[in-house]
Amino acid sequence: MRYGNEPTEGEAAAYQELIRKILAELDKVVVGQQYLIERLLIALLADGHLLIEGVPGLAKTTIVKALSGAIEARFQRIQFTPDLLPADLIGTLIYNPRDGEFTTKKGPIFANIILADEINRAPAKVHSALLEAMEERQVTIGETTYPLSDLFLVMATQNPIEQEGTYPLPEAQMDRFMMKITVTYPTVAEEREIMKRAGSITRHTRAVAVIHPDDIVKARAAVDAVYVDEKIESYILDLVFATRDPKAYGLDDLTRLIQYGASPRASIYLLTAAKAHAFLKGRRYVVPQDVKALAPDILRHRIIMSYEADADEITTDQIIRRLLAEIAVP
Repeated sequence: MRYGNEPTEGEAAAYQELIRKILAELDKVVVGQQYLIERLLIALLADGHLLIEGVPGLAKTTIVKALSGAIEARFQRIQFTPDLLPADLIGTLIYNPRDGEFTTKKGPIFANIILADEINRAPAKVHSALLEAMEERQVTIGETTYPLSDLFLVMATQNPIEQEGTYPLPEAQMDRFMMKITVTYPTVAEEREIMKRAGSITRHTRAVAVIHPDDIVKARAAVDAVYVDEKIESYILDLVFATRDPKAYGLDDLTRLIQYGASPRASIYLLTAAKAHAFLKGRRYVVPQDVKALAPDILRHRIIMSYEADADEITTDQIIRRLLAEIAVP
């Protein structure tokens, strides 16, 4: 996808400097979680959405609020619950008896950055409403369709421990997320710093707006202009096609473990995310390491494991590691 004319080298460097300013603001607020922050920026630059799995208390909300503050974006946190209705998410029509007309009341989905907390607790109707917003970048209320902002990011969270009263996300919706990542506990040193900061009654640092949402949209043109060699494109296709037909790549033993391989969105997202990763690293070209770094996050929720794999307790991450080890790197 092209977002405008290809930027000059100076313009690309200026956008990279803006990203560094965002990182500096996040460092003021968040301790650790560099992996999550980097993936969040990649999703932002590559115009994708992020699904996060992790236990409570790992600064997911703090990071997203700090990010929205650093780019002067509208932020909405939506707590997904079993009694949530689509109208609670997208809005509804309200009848005014005085003039006999309906007026539109827009819901919290009309923001730049959405934190969908515990997304798997909401019923299917809510998932369906969110799906239109994520895929089509628009919302339909009554008979009218409203476009969403150019900068629109959904970061959804799932609790991997507490599964009572949850509704597993449909495969179609899972596929709409560019990446699925797992966040882990901080180190001892990081948690010590977290404890000191959070334990201070008077010190509460907030991110200061350093760029405008339009700057992110413009930076996407610089990301889009990152060069990708045909050999890198072939490597991406080999990784994705190996999930569908392992036997063709000499991985016969994986055939019984994979029920369904990754969809074409995996190829698209691996390409765009690899560009964003290279951009964050200060390069204007993609190397195989960019693809290898992001392959687990982009493939793990797109590979459907067989019953045999579940019985043998083999995970998608193990399959992806095998693919990265076996598929020839250009």
